Amino acid sequence: MNITKFILKNKSIKIIADDNTVVNNQTLEGLIKKNLLVLQENNIKRNDNVAIVLNNSIDFVVSFFSIVNVAVSAPLNPNYTEAEFSFYFKDLKPKVVICNFEDSHPAVICAKKNNIRVIKIEEFIFKEALNKKSKLSKKYKSDSKDIALILHTSGTTSRPKMVPLTHKNLINSSQNIGKTLNLSKKDKNIVLMPSFHIHGIVASILAPLVSGGKIVILPKFNALSFFKSLEKHSPTWFTGVPTMLQAILDRSSRNTKVISASKLKFIRSSSASLPTSILVEIEKTFKVPVIESYGMTEASHQMTSNLLPPKKRKVGSVGVPVGIKVKTVNDNFKKLKVNDVGEILIKGKSILKKYIASKEINKNSFVKGWFRTGDLGYFDKEGYLYISGRIKEIINRGGEKISPKEVDEVFTSYKKVNKAVSFAVKHAKLGEDIAIAIVLNNNFKCTANELKEYAKNKLANFKIPKQIFFLKEIPLGATGKIQRIGLAKKLGLEK
Repeated sequence: MNITKFILKNKSIKIIADDNTVVNNQTLEGLIKKNLLVLQENNIKRNDNVAIVLNNSIDFVVSFFSIVNVAVSAPLNPNYTEAEFSFYFKDLKPKVVICNFEDSHPAVICAKKNNIRVIKIEEFIFKEALNKKSKLSKKYKSDSKDIALILHTSGTTSRPKMVPLTHKNLINSSQNIGKTLNLSKKDKNIVLMPSFHIHGIVASILAPLVSGGKIVILPKFNALSFFKSLEKHSPTWFTGVPTMLQAILDRSSRNTKVISASKLKFIRSSSASLPTSILVEIEKTFKVPVIESYGMTEASHQMTSNLLPPKKRKVGSVGVPVGIKVKTVNDNFKKLKVNDVGEILIKGKSILKKYIASKEINKNSFVKGWFRTGDLGYFDKEGYLYISGRIKEIINRGGEKISPKEVDEVFTSYKKVNKAVSFAVKHAKLGEDIAIAIVLNNNFKCTANELKEYAKNKLANFKIPKQIFFLKEIPLGATGKIQRIGLAKKLGLEK
């Protein structure tokens, strides 16, 4: 069974827009049936990739369930530059792009340059099938083993890699989250996370619908209007990254009446580490527990999580494994004892089988069926996991994952730059931010603003380093190699 069929089993589900437009089970099923014929008429076949470039909306949810019922969905950030879309389209080779943007949008421009058909929403969701008598092919629908979703994750030694997740992966992860949070048809959450993010797709959209609940789709996260939405829609929970929660907390003192009248049962945090002080303050302000979880794209989001009261929660911990196996190992991949720090490995039905990448990348990513997260951590005597660091060079900027290699390539492509090494620096609100060390070519002069302006057309804004350091040479490690991890300390930026 695919994820679309699995969702439609729940007659109680509702997808609600911020303007109170409602799509219930019956309406959703009708739209999907119509859309499948439109896709078929456009020669979309089983296992074809379909890119979705949409902001959070009912249109996105309907498009997603329509596409994955027959093909592979590949949601992309609408804020990407033309250069970034060019990379992702080259990687994905989508048959069509679903969007609702003008022809001047980078995604549309890039699609046309690459001879990829663009289907606007008004031609998709709201379009009748050309032949009303046409029937859907019986061989057309996806099953549990088929790929449902492809997302890119950042790599340490290469540009972003494609993560293929099956219907089985998504269903199991959604069920694990539902079990963790005791979700039911009585629950309603507000979708704050972007729908092109694994956190947004699985935790915010799929998990509540798999549990038979309701979701409210906000166009995008806005801390200024959050409390209006909280008052208007009366959700029982929501999930977000620490930067969102901090922004909400910063405005809570002006919205005490809304908070006291809310029906919230808990607040969930994931995708980045939530500072303990913020967690404590949120719980004090909203008078509900904050459930911190640990997830990644390759695991279809959640791997471990703290649990709802009366079960134990541990501040500073990312909780216990739910529905999958997790262990820590030493350099020889031997399982470690309690409190010993080692690499975190995962195994389970929600974990990808392999990247769409080279044999070498997959060989290095798996050990005897266990996936290597690249994170370091330890278990306490009660089985609660604590994250203590990372092996991989990925920069986690408030939940947005950045491949430093991708950033390096952009800056070294500038004629004045000889070497460029991006790296993580600590940030009070984001957890980590990106900085870059630059060595210029001989006899060239350059400013930080000049480099940022150059990068604007090649990188999404969140990937552009706010701090640029001009050096004569990049500091090297003991082996003579550039060591990205720890570079901030070497440059005197951290103690």
